[in-house]
Amino acid sequence: MAAGWFYLTCLALGSLGSLCIFFTIYWMQYWRGGFAWDSSIFMFNWHPVLMVAGMVVLYGAASLVYRLPQSWVGPKLPWKLLHAALHLMAFILTVLGLVAVFNFHNHGHISNLYSLHSWLGITTVFLFSCQWFLGFAIFLLPWASLWLRCLLKPIHVFFGASILSLAIASVISGINEKLFFSLKNATKPYSSLPSEAVFANSTGMLVVAFGLLVLYILLASSWKRPEPGILTDRQPLLHDGE
Repeated sequence: MAAGWFYLTCLALGSLGSLCIFFTIYWMQYWRGGFAWDSSIFMFNWHPVLMVAGMVVLYGAASLVYRLPQSWVGPKLPWKLLHAALHLMAFILTVLGLVAVFNFHNHGHISNLYSLHSWLGITTVFLFSCQWFLGFAIFLLPWASLWLRCLLKPIHVFFGASILSLAIASVISGINEKLFFSLKNATKPYSSLPSEAVFANSTGMLVVAFGLLVLYILLASSWKRPEPGILTDRQPLLHDGE
């Protein structure tokens, strides 16, 4: 029963994550003119798509690797590699998202890093890069001692959840900023809640729901990877899913 509820939650999470990406793509394609890679406004449109896909959806999925019951038994190295690889993919998408917005700003002589959204976003990316390199050096490479890993593990877990929370805040502030800039001189301003605003606000709510569900799975004690020596107390969860 426990395993069934876990996989049902993961199914809902996958659906939410897919909707977050699809809604962002549709918003940029239908209302903002589509995509290009030429430093124009259409290059900017890649920015929200890549940031949602990388910093939120893929990052959230990577964070949950150790919640899979299959990761509780057998060698831990394959799961470490999967965890690191998914985070690396998320980081690559994030860097491409930054390239898109900086190229657009520089080409149009627009100032960089002046808004609260940009401060939140760049702080999130900086922490993410530090988190990934620290995790790679300490938890994946074999040189670190057990006591050092035990010392840094709670910090690693804390910043993992914090980075996801900051990413969600960055996305929400970015959606709001984009709507204010795009609809301020429109026939139907943001305050009149035109269809684009409704759709974009709904996209933001989907991102929040996705993030909250990821954090719930991370914090649910019954779904955490058991420490060595107590696996037998939770073995039924794995058996229920077989």
